[in-house]
Amino acid sequence: MTIGGKPERPPWVREIAIGLAVFAVYAIAAGLDWPGRRATAMAHSRRIFDLERALHIDVEPALNRWLVPHDTLRVIANYEYATTYVISAFALLFWLYLRRPAVYRWARNSFILVNLLSIACFAVYPVAPPRLVGDLGFVDTVRLGHTWGSWGSPMVAHANELAAMPSLHFAWAVWVSAMLAAYAGGRLVQGVSAVHVAVTALVIMATANHYLLDAVAGTLVVVLCVTVTRPRTPPRRGERVAAPDAFFLHVESAAAPQHVGGLAVLDGGDRTDLRDAVEAVVRAHLHELPRFRQRLSAPSRWRRPRWVDHPDLDWAWHVPERRLDGAEGDAALDALVAEIAQTPLPRDRPMWRFFVVSGLAGGRAAAILVVHHVVADGIGTVAQALNLLEPVLPPRAVGPAAGGGRSPGRVRTAFGTAAGLAQLATDGRPASRYPTSDTARRRFGTVELPLDAVRSAAARHGARVSDVLLAAVAGGLRRVLPDPDHAGTRLRVAVPLTVREPGTAAEGNTTAAVMMDLPLGPLPEAERLAGVAAGSRRLRTGTRALASRFVMGRLAGLLPTPAHAWFARTVYGARFFQAIVSNMPGPPIQLSLAGAPVVAAYPILPLAPGAPLAVGALGWHGSLCIGVSADPALVDDAERLAASVGAVIEELRGPVAPTPVAPAADSVTPAGDPAADRSGAAGR
Repeated sequence: MTIGGKPERPPWVREIAIGLAVFAVYAIAAGLDWPGRRATAMAHSRRIFDLERALHIDVEPALNRWLVPHDTLRVIANYEYATTYVISAFALLFWLYLRRPAVYRWARNSFILVNLLSIACFAVYPVAPPRLVGDLGFVDTVRLGHTWGSWGSPMVAHANELAAMPSLHFAWAVWVSAMLAAYAGGRLVQGVSAVHVAVTALVIMATANHYLLDAVAGTLVVVLCVTVTRPRTPPRRGERVAAPDAFFLHVESAAAPQHVGGLAVLDGGDRTDLRDAVEAVVRAHLHELPRFRQRLSAPSRWRRPRWVDHPDLDWAWHVPERRLDGAEGDAALDALVAEIAQTPLPRDRPMWRFFVVSGLAGGRAAAILVVHHVVADGIGTVAQALNLLEPVLPPRAVGPAAGGGRSPGRVRTAFGTAAGLAQLATDGRPASRYPTSDTARRRFGTVELPLDAVRSAAARHGARVSDVLLAAVAGGLRRVLPDPDHAGTRLRVAVPLTVREPGTAAEGNTTAAVMMDLPLGPLPEAERLAGVAAGSRRLRTGTRALASRFVMGRLAGLLPTPAHAWFARTVYGARFFQAIVSNMPGPPIQLSLAGAPVVAAYPILPLAPGAPLAVGALGWHGSLCIGVSADPALVDDAERLAASVGAVIEELRGPVAPTPVAPAADSVTPAGDPAADRSGAAGR
């Protein structure tokens, strides 16, 4: 409830009652007993310790041996263990209740859930602390010192001693840090909170109250509970750059610019006013594109930047015009796209450009839109581009959904995320790396195929269109590599899947990457497609996508900016994948830009650091338009690679019945004609 526009505090009597109810649940769980329960808890404790030794993370004995001889430190550690987690947690709850009632509700709900999940674990999986398992060799510093308020003192004589997994002491400390990270961004507060978490971790292990894995489990419980209970509020203008968007600021380098976009071929004649007409269109729709009017605030090592208004746009820079010599053919346009893709966008102005290209063969023109990844992902960029085209399409979800259907509820999301995290942990890494340049040099190529032909290939082999695309990328790459056998037998690709909910804004990154291994060996193309189709189920279950999105959006958002930057540079690129392949649906009808019909639209994807290949496919008015971006160290002729991808798809389609000859006035390229590449169906 709100009063005068401000959230109303919940009744304090009710809040105390809720707290007492949770304590009652704990007391009931602590009173549970059955024959052999203590022996079971001891056995569980030994198993955890054995697992730590197998993983070589058993740091507790060394910490315990170090603490025991230091009498003063031992007493301080005992009191820290007994008091600071309680004081910090309840002090934060009290402060939020008084100062930020709206935030308090989230904090209270997440805190209650942390405790209830932990209590449930204590009840069904009792674990004794290492200090109580005599044969492990730990010294019980708590009982040794008889610290007031801790184990061994009358104050907690009835507490549940068999509740080491997960560590609630550490979980409460991490929960406090997570709440402060979300709503108190000062460096001093963050620093003190980080020290508290680190000290608590050392204390619980040095006093032999918990294992390291108990602390890890407590952290996972906190992350899950904070995420599940987090209120879903719409983004605000001028807000701090979201963690999934800042991710691409961190991974960007001079050799790996991170902007996405598209190349649109226009059939409007060689108009002299086209550039001015395109500028007029963007101006007219600027109110629908908030990030086109905003730039990033001054960079800071310790905080993510904010979006700030930048009303004075340099239109000559944002909408430049380029003229090509039609005699140079499509190679000149491909070279221009490659040049734009390898040139970083400056951060002192809105991070987008819309090139108007004239002088193409046949009196055609082109428009090249590039938008920095911090503004939107590939799906979002398509949605933004559609705002500039006519006729206006009705609102709809754009992009390959992760799992399809309605968004799952919070409980299903939580379980799906947990399953996905386990799956991601077992995915492994690619066996090899491909060569890359030290600079941002790029090659770009395109191929256009009739969408019916691609669907026919998929239906013929009992696969999906996305499976056909993935198999064609692997088969096409093998055909153009100088030494394909040296590249290995698997191509690890990152497949972006959108988790954007219908009706949400086009800004921001709401995709999650799912890794797939594509067969790259010397196989018949039908057999390659069968292998891809068999392994593509992971793209449709949604669990990996949920886990990826959780890590990118929730978990990474809790990290300090330097740690987030390290995380982004560590997980994005050659360590985990070798290429990016994205398939996006587009409009099923003819659209126009500034009165010029758009006859084809090809995605332009950025290369990830160390991953020298990115392939984007976009369905566009009956065609599948494929754009290939490649590092010349891998493939010097991206146009040849694009043609090879198209040839694989035609081969998968197989022989087709002869097509009746169309009247000359309506001449079209037959759907089954192998020439349905750039020289024919591309129409450029």
